[in-house]
Amino acid sequence: MLAMNYRGPKRVRIDQKPIPEILHPEDAIVRVVRSCICGSDLHLYNGNVPDTRVGSTFGHEFVGIVEEIGSDVHKLKVGDKVIVPFNISCGRCAFCKQELYGNCHESNSQATAVGAIFGYSHTAGGYNGGQAEYVRVPYADVGPTIIPEGMDWDDAVLLTDVVPTGYQAAEMAGIQKGDTVVIFGAGPIGIMAARCSWLFGAGRVIIIDKEDYRLEFARNYSQCEAYNFMDMEDPVVFVKKTTDWMGADVCIDAVGAEAAGNVLQTITGRKLLLQAGSATALHWAINSVKKGGIVSIVGVYGPTDNLVPIGNVVNKGITIRANQASVKRLLPRLIDHVQNGIIKPKQLITHRVPLEEVADAYRMFSEKLDNCIKPVLIPPSAHE
Repeated sequence: MLAMNYRGPKRVRIDQKPIPEILHPEDAIVRVVRSCICGSDLHLYNGNVPDTRVGSTFGHEFVGIVEEIGSDVHKLKVGDKVIVPFNISCGRCAFCKQELYGNCHESNSQATAVGAIFGYSHTAGGYNGGQAEYVRVPYADVGPTIIPEGMDWDDAVLLTDVVPTGYQAAEMAGIQKGDTVVIFGAGPIGIMAARCSWLFGAGRVIIIDKEDYRLEFARNYSQCEAYNFMDMEDPVVFVKKTTDWMGADVCIDAVGAEAAGNVLQTITGRKLLLQAGSATALHWAINSVKKGGIVSIVGVYGPTDNLVPIGNVVNKGITIRANQASVKRLLPRLIDHVQNGIIKPKQLITHRVPLEEVADAYRMFSEKLDNCIKPVLIPPSAHE
């Protein structure tokens, strides 16, 4: 089969790999119809995530058709069209029972924090991902969800990560009616978080980024205010000034480890790798939120440490909420929202690229070329 092959920082290519096989009775093999490149895949691509091994296949956002099932799989059958959450979850550990599917204790048993994630380094279990023609899906009775009749593949693939993560970012923020919400990062997750903030009753939604084309997209898709931090002397002062010097009720970090905007953070976190990424957006969120406010974090940071102003968190009485999205918990509600037209995920897709051109797609997305917001990969197997 064709599969993306990681060869080192900023080096990926398409290669032939063996078609995966059933390794456990609870496995399924899924033929991929759509997969995405995620902004967090760029952390892997750029070499910022530990234990990202040469030969890995990335891709934690994919949908497809069940080709084969193990003997202990009872909720799926061959031919089912499925949404596969990016979390790999056993469904029976203490954390899965709390619907913390991103913190499964079995799927990534040697980790003390994150559960397993498809195609996201050996720190997340070492599973191959969906930027390929076929994927082995463990615990197939737990994660995969049948795609409703009539749902577009392009809408379905964004329900694997982008929509749930953006929605949970707003959910964790505890938004109250009339709140001012400030989101750092106008990638697909930030744009979706802005859109979903209205669903929780926000009175004002502001998104901050440095790319004008992304800000314009956010204004149109999320119907929010959007500002370029390159035009500001200090984003924190800007937020304070526009909120009568009180600070935002809620701030959301939708950037993570590769945030721009601070030279020290960039050098120590992105160049020298002395900390687990550049925490600039998190600094801004902590310092921009009001006293007693909430900071919601969905931006990805690698293990283990970051330079964070924890004293300000304590002295301002801030609540911080963060996690990988519990996709399985959220899917029933989000499928309803998509079917009712409340959320229109596929409008985020700007580029549809053949899997064979995955190297070009990574470069385009990483370098922010051609006004790329969200690229979707289409494998040859999608047309069979």
